[in-house]
Amino acid sequence: MTIDSWQARIKAGAARCARLGIRGSGSKAFCAPPLSHDVIDTRDHRGIVTYEPEELVIVVRCGTPLAEVESAMAGEGQMLAFEPPHFGPGATIGGAVAAGLSGPRRPYTGALRDFVLGAKLIDGKGDLLAFGGRVMKNVAGFDVSRLLAGSFGTLGIITEVAFKCLPRPQQEQTRVLELDADAAIAMMNRCYAQAMPITASTWVGGMLHLRFGGADPAVRAAVGRVGGEVLANASEWWADWREQRHPFFSPEVNGLPLQRVACRASAPFADLAQGHAHQAIEWGGALRWLRAPLVTQVMIAQWARHAGGHAHVVRGAPSRAEAFTAIPAPLVAIAQRLKQSFDPYAVFPSL
Repeated sequence: MTIDSWQARIKAGAARCARLGIRGSGSKAFCAPPLSHDVIDTRDHRGIVTYEPEELVIVVRCGTPLAEVESAMAGEGQMLAFEPPHFGPGATIGGAVAAGLSGPRRPYTGALRDFVLGAKLIDGKGDLLAFGGRVMKNVAGFDVSRLLAGSFGTLGIITEVAFKCLPRPQQEQTRVLELDADAAIAMMNRCYAQAMPITASTWVGGMLHLRFGGADPAVRAAVGRVGGEVLANASEWWADWREQRHPFFSPEVNGLPLQRVACRASAPFADLAQGHAHQAIEWGGALRWLRAPLVTQVMIAQWARHAGGHAHVVRGAPSRAEAFTAIPAPLVAIAQRLKQSFDPYAVFPSL
């Protein structure tokens, strides 16, 4: 059995002070800690354990392809509302949770961690632990299952996850408007403040893309107020943006590293890289993407802190250590205590 063999390998690794890596398809390896030569392949443990559409709950093993889960849910008119990016055809559900990444819908419906109801984990001692449940009311006390979102395999092997599902919108439509950056930010914030059924927003190349979804009357009323042009190939456009296949993300376009800035949604547009950056805005203004030289990273990080957020290099940093800005000491201390609790023998990699 896969679980038993993984537990045996972890216990053996702890006994000889060896390091073990955790890997699914490797689609998100570019943003994960470097792995040791001894790697556990999670794709050996796959399958949908249970899916109850009427209860809006699905329980999935870690190695299950993300596309398989989304296909099963689509057949029932449901979805993973956080729109996790795949970044590769073999992306697994465990990798999606470990990376903790959410797509364009994130600011309007919630992040990946908000939809995790429960999880099972093999920790650094080789113990199989269970957290949370399969309904929201069972999640009491410390919500450890959500802590695993974005843990990148540093706390253990996520073997199974229970998610809350949401119905797919009855109607969706994307409108495109030609606006400058500050006008686009104001429009994004206005759509949210006026409770329009907005499900995604992106400004890139001088064009604002607004996606609306929900009941047909609500969508028709919203697009009537916003105006703009209908985006005919909307599903493909948003899929390309989520998967970073849009030309903005192509390194061949300008060869500059890709930097990600989280900030206050209403923060004004600023030339963060002194004229040497190509920029895009997402998540209603709360996420800024930059193609900027690494030498500007300190200045970008300072702007991000001033705007209530943080910054890091997603692609193009010489090393992972150079990708992130400094973490406040209190958060470092908390992370270290968590790591020590789950992985006392340092079997798994560290962030």
